[in-house]
Amino acid sequence: MKKILLAIGFSVALAFGLSGCASQGGGVFASKGASALPASRAPSGRRVFLFDPKHTAWAAYDTNGERLRTGRASGGKSWCADVKRACRTVTGTFYVYHKRGAGCVSSKFPLGEGGAKMPHCMFFHKGYAIHGSGHVPDYNASHGCIRVTPSAAAWLNNNFMTVGTKVIVRSYH
Repeated sequence: MKKILLAIGFSVALAFGLSGCASQGGGVFASKGASALPASRAPSGRRVFLFDPKHTAWAAYDTNGERLRTGRASGGKSWCADVKRACRTVTGTFYVYHKRGAGCVSSKFPLGEGGAKMPHCMFFHKGYAIHGSGHVPDYNASHGCIRVTPSAAAWLNNNFMTVGTKVIVRSYH
């Protein structure tokens, strides 16, 4: 029965053109963002990382505007009690200006000491970065950075993002 359901689920996924499907726990699911973010964009001649805080999802687009991968992400939350202010991720268009590897850590958080792990960080505006995290909930939970899964951060950092890659952060509204 499980094999039949898996085959049916996979067939449905293929019929609806869901790319990035994978089997996990015996079921088929589309990668977060596959249905929420466009399959293609106008070609720009440069790679683009798109984050949508409303859908808590990201997508990576090649220079021809074709979507390569999608995944779940968590941006800045509406209120951070420790800093007593909103912590939403900046919105707009930015460019990666600095990258670090697996050992990247925050110089600011936790407050007063720094050292929060930010593996494969890719900075795009002031102290804002896209980085790996073991905690990427289905809601915005960070102090402003864009959290992605550790495997996504490694792929983005090692295979996709370069200094100069365009980063688009959509509106929270």
